[in-house]
Amino acid sequence: MARHNIVFGRDQAVQGGANTTAPRFGQSAPAPSSSTQWSSGFEQQGYGQQYGQQGADPLEAMYARPAATGHDTGRMTMKDALNAITATLGIVVVVGFAVAMLPYAALLLAGEQAASAALGLTGIATLVGVIGGLVTALINIFKKQPSPALVMAYAGFEGLFLGGLSGTLEYFYPGIALQAVVGTLAVAGTVLVLFRMGILRTSPRLNKIFMVAIIAYMLFGLVNIGTMLLLGENLRDGMLGLAIGGIAVVLASYSLVMDFEDVQHAAEAGMPRKYAWRLAFGVTVTMVWLYVEILRILAILRGD
Repeated sequence: MARHNIVFGRDQAVQGGANTTAPRFGQSAPAPSSSTQWSSGFEQQGYGQQYGQQGADPLEAMYARPAATGHDTGRMTMKDALNAITATLGIVVVVGFAVAMLPYAALLLAGEQAASAALGLTGIATLVGVIGGLVTALINIFKKQPSPALVMAYAGFEGLFLGGLSGTLEYFYPGIALQAVVGTLAVAGTVLVLFRMGILRTSPRLNKIFMVAIIAYMLFGLVNIGTMLLLGENLRDGMLGLAIGGIAVVLASYSLVMDFEDVQHAAEAGMPRKYAWRLAFGVTVTMVWLYVEILRILAILRGD
């Protein structure tokens, strides 16, 4: 039932119509009283005009009301999805910017020693963000009902992770964080424009290729972690690292197309409004992945 349903809700027009002598929709008009029967023809005609006006008022009020919105129906609209996405990504950006600026703020206020201590804080923020982001991501993935609080908590942890990582790399490679932000926005904006133009779309065949590539990407990541722990070597350096990074950017871009299609289909299907937060969670995961891969590519290029 709609929140402001004109039949069941507390609508002034309906209440006013119920109190008049007009018949309800689907009911016959009440028989005239004895006084009305013995009234003059002029009075009978006036009664009929008044009766017709009273009977039309509720229907006119019903048709004059504006169309129900997503807030009235409880169904998700594109605006709901965009609001949730903006709020989630906004938390990531605000928290990430605050953490990333810690070393620079400490350097300006207290010198090199304070900046070194701030770098330690960014390292702690990165670790907390990784653990917290992983835990909240798993909860959001397996939770049956979307939770705005959990999605925003995930965004906060990802802000700690990205802020700590960006602040550390920015200290050694000045300007790299801004380059990564610009690169991420450029890729995401291009994907969005091409999607809106109908050029980029998913397909069952591409989805299968994407899933195989994702599995291979994750296996390579596990092998790389084992190599780093046992041999102290990082396979994501050099030309191989650039190649893997380029493939990851392509995969993240396709994942973004899938996210955009999910938003579009959910809005068209009229999903419950709370599912806008699940869509926001998916878009945020992809954007974080895209930013990290672009930042990694830039770090490899700046390190050579």
